[in-house]
Amino acid sequence: MRVSAVAGLGLSVLCAAASASAETAESRRHIQCIEDAILNGVLIEGGAANAAPLTERMKALHVPGLSVAFTHDGAIEWARGYGVTRTGGPAVTPDTLFQAGSISKVVSAAAALHLAQMGKVDLDADVNSYLRGWSVPKNAFTAQRPVTLRELVSHTAGTNVHSFDGYEPGKPVPSLVQVLDGLPPANNEPIRVIETPGTVWRYSGGGYVIAQKLMEDVTGEPFARFARETVFAPLGMDRSFYEQVLPYGRLDDAAWPYDGDGSPVPQGVHVYPEMTAAGLWSTATDLARFLIGIQNALAGKSDAVLDARMASAMVKHGGVGNFGLGLHLSQGTDHPYFDAGGANFGFRAYMLAYDSGDGIAFMSNGDNGQDLELEILRTVAHEYGWPDFQPPTVKRASVGAKTMDEMSGYYERTADTVFHVFRDGNRLFGQSTGNPKFELVPVSGSDWYRIETAAKLTFVRDGSGRVARVEISQGGQDVVEKRLDDGKAHAVESRFRAHN
Repeated sequence: MRVSAVAGLGLSVLCAAASASAETAESRRHIQCIEDAILNGVLIEGGAANAAPLTERMKALHVPGLSVAFTHDGAIEWARGYGVTRTGGPAVTPDTLFQAGSISKVVSAAAALHLAQMGKVDLDADVNSYLRGWSVPKNAFTAQRPVTLRELVSHTAGTNVHSFDGYEPGKPVPSLVQVLDGLPPANNEPIRVIETPGTVWRYSGGGYVIAQKLMEDVTGEPFARFARETVFAPLGMDRSFYEQVLPYGRLDDAAWPYDGDGSPVPQGVHVYPEMTAAGLWSTATDLARFLIGIQNALAGKSDAVLDARMASAMVKHGGVGNFGLGLHLSQGTDHPYFDAGGANFGFRAYMLAYDSGDGIAFMSNGDNGQDLELEILRTVAHEYGWPDFQPPTVKRASVGAKTMDEMSGYYERTADTVFHVFRDGNRLFGQSTGNPKFELVPVSGSDWYRIETAAKLTFVRDGSGRVARVEISQGGQDVVEKRLDDGKAHAVESRFRAHN
C-alpha cells in the first residue's frame, strides 16, 4: 500500500511532492519530513503550530533513545536511530537492542504455530496431553472445557496473571514451574484457569508461560533455542534473543531503561524467565523483518516460518475479542492490519503492518516511549497517506470569553485527582492534578480538543444552562467528569495548587 500524502489541508507541515524517479532520495525526503514535524493528535486547519521536531518530542517525553524501521513492498525501506542508549553512552542505531515487552508474545505465538504446522501439536487439543512434569490444574472451569494451545495464544484460555514484573539483576530467578505455581522466588500468583476456556477474552501473560512449558516439553529443548531455530534464523532476525543473559558482546549494544521522568531505572534491566510473555530482546529492524515474514506468508510468497494457511489463522478474528493468534487485529476496515505493543520496565515497543502494504516498528528506552511512538505513527500515516491513524483536521471556532468562563471550574476525576479548566486571556486550558497544563482548542461552543493527544472534550449543560459535566473521548474510551459545585471546588482548590 502506498498512496501520496493527503493533500488540500493547507497545513504548513506538509512537504513538497516526492520525486518518483529516485527511491532513495524519496525515502530521505520522507524521513526528513517526519523528523522535522511530528504531528499533533488533531491538526488545526491553517494552523502554524501543528507539529514539533522529533528531537523536541523526545526531550519533552523524557525518551533517551528510539529506533524506527519502515517497510514497503516486502523490504525494509529505511531504518533510523535517535538519541542515546544511556546518558553519556553511544548513539542509538538500527542495531541497538531493546527489550520488546509483550511483543515477545507475538513472536512466541509464531513459534507455537510453527510447531503445529510441523504436526507436533494440535492447536485444538487439550494442552495437558503434551505437558510433562506439570499440568494445568483441573477445576470446575476445565471440567467444562479443557485448555488448548489456540486459546493460550489468543488470550481466550480463561487463565489469570495479566503480566509479569520480572526480576532485578542479581536477585534469585524462579524456574518455569515455580512461575507456573507462583512459588518463591516467583513474584506472581499461581497461574490458573479462572474462567471457562474459550468463552471470554482475557489478556493473560500467564497463558503464554503455559505455552512456553508446552513447547519445551514437546521439543525437548529450551524455548530460546527453539525460537532461534524456527523464527529468528529463517527470517534473518540475527539480533533477536530470548536468552536473558545476552550473548557475549551484545550487552554493549543494548539500551538502558529509563522511567517516565527520564531517570535510569534504579535496578537496571529486569530479567524475565517468562520468556514467551516478556523476555524478547530485539531491534526495530528485526521486528520489521518479522512483520515482513507475516506479510509474505499471507501472500503465499514464503513459508520460512508459517505457511499461508497458518499465517491466515494468525490474523483471523477468533470471535472473542479483537484478537487473532498472538496479534491484535483491525476491525471494520477495507485495509486490514495487525499490530502489537510491548512494555517492560523502562522499555516500550510497538509494531504494525497492513496485511499487504507498509509496516513500521519502534523500540525505545523510556516509559513514555509509547506516547512518542504513537505520535510518530500518525505522522508517518499522514506523510505516506495511509487510510488509518492520520490525525483529524478541524477548523478552530470563535468562542467568546463569556462561554469560556462558563466552562471554567473543577471537575471530579478521582478521589485524589481533579481536572481544572480555566481561561487565560482568550484561550482555554485544562490541567489535571500533578500534571502540566494544556490548551483546549474549540471546534464549536461545546466541543473542544486537546490537540496533542486528540482527546475530545464536550461540555454538557444541565436544564438551567449551567455547564454540569465534561465528556472526554479518546482512543475509543469515554470518561464523564462532573463539575464540582462552588463549595467543593473551593475545598479542592488549595490542594490542587499545592500539587501544581
